Amino acid sequence: MGSRHVFSRGGGDRVRIDHGEGAVLVDVDGRRYLDAAGGAVVVGVGHGVEEVVQAAAAQASRVAYVHGSTFSSEVLEEYADALAPLLPLEDPRIYPVSGGSEAVESALKMARAYHLARGEDRDVVIGRRGSYHGNSRGALSVSGRAGLRAPYLPWLTGAEHTSTPYEYRCVFPDTHPHGCGARHAQVLEETIERIGPGRVAAFIAEPVAGAGLGACVPPDDYWPAVTEVCRRHGVLVVADEVMTGFGRTGRWFASEHVGLRPDVLTAGKGTASGYWPLGLAVVSGPVHEVLSRAGFVHGFTYSHHVVGAATGLAVLRILERDGLVEASARQGARLHDALHRHLARVPGIGDVRGRGLLQAVELVADETTREPFPRAERVTERVTEACREQGVLVYPSTGCADGTNGDLLLLGPPLVVSDAEVDQIAAGVARGIHQVLGATGG
Repeated sequence: MGSRHVFSRGGGDRVRIDHGEGAVLVDVDGRRYLDAAGGAVVVGVGHGVEEVVQAAAAQASRVAYVHGSTFSSEVLEEYADALAPLLPLEDPRIYPVSGGSEAVESALKMARAYHLARGEDRDVVIGRRGSYHGNSRGALSVSGRAGLRAPYLPWLTGAEHTSTPYEYRCVFPDTHPHGCGARHAQVLEETIERIGPGRVAAFIAEPVAGAGLGACVPPDDYWPAVTEVCRRHGVLVVADEVMTGFGRTGRWFASEHVGLRPDVLTAGKGTASGYWPLGLAVVSGPVHEVLSRAGFVHGFTYSHHVVGAATGLAVLRILERDGLVEASARQGARLHDALHRHLARVPGIGDVRGRGLLQAVELVADETTREPFPRAERVTERVTEACREQGVLVYPSTGCADGTNGDLLLLGPPLVVSDAEVDQIAAGVARGIHQVLGATGG
């Protein structure tokens, strides 16, 4: 039994983990699990990396905390200088915070403050239906996941939502797959014009969808088309790379796959690989110039944290030194192929998709009509548990089809995952789905 004093996420007891090593977690009873989800798609450099632990400890032993409004530090400036050339923004300026939700909150405030500094009172942010940007109030406002938003709707203001490139369930069946990017751009422009071009501050989206829609990769014409609309209307482009950054999709940032140069970028999760709660809100040089002239009214107690910077720098050096971004591209292709191979004769497989080591399996009741399972059947939860029994940990998600129904398994193992472990993940996922949905072979 666990402690009754922990307010846990969900009911029931949790498996107690003792330690981790590479892509493996080991519980207190000695059972080993392949961490095919990297927790919540967080762990990049692997579990149990002493080099990262020592970097954090060394900084903490010198000084663990100084307030960012008063002090800077050598390690923070070194981290920013090392990271800046890798970011897909013009002359980037980095605002470190404590995680992805704080990064998104900061980005939204940056967009609002930018327009105010230019004499424009823009108060609306456009997100996408089905999207997820965090659970704090502003981040949840721009998110498009109905189930997460529903209890808090009276508090969620200042956001509108537009269409999402979800190719498996494209909202433009009359022309799909041709010209989908232009169609989405048209819907976005109509949304801006309905709200009033002078009111829209920013458009926020993940370059590759994360948990909400399960590693959806947009068509090649999507980002050029929507970016052009934003630029024409003076709307800042915010790329949410909380899940996709730091090598997850086989590039340093998923924006690079499509040549996207956002005005603002958010990062988290892989930023410190789970060794420290570290997120980043990054603005381009031109946006920073405007903000710095007017001043930016914002701040968190733990922003610009020196131990966070030391941890992030250690993770960054390992990613570079060990070629883990390239490994993500290579192992992601291997995982994608292995999933297709192992799932070829397993029932209930609607789609296998993704980029790099961000892959997803969408489960459906009817493979021909793409009808989702009813939410009441709890297919995702049952398959997740079956995979765990097979020694493979996956990240569950629901509601992808219509906001309520739709079952997803998201895979995002540490970038250090081996060839053999990739094959074990695919086989374990296939066995877990087979156990729940029944076998036709395989």
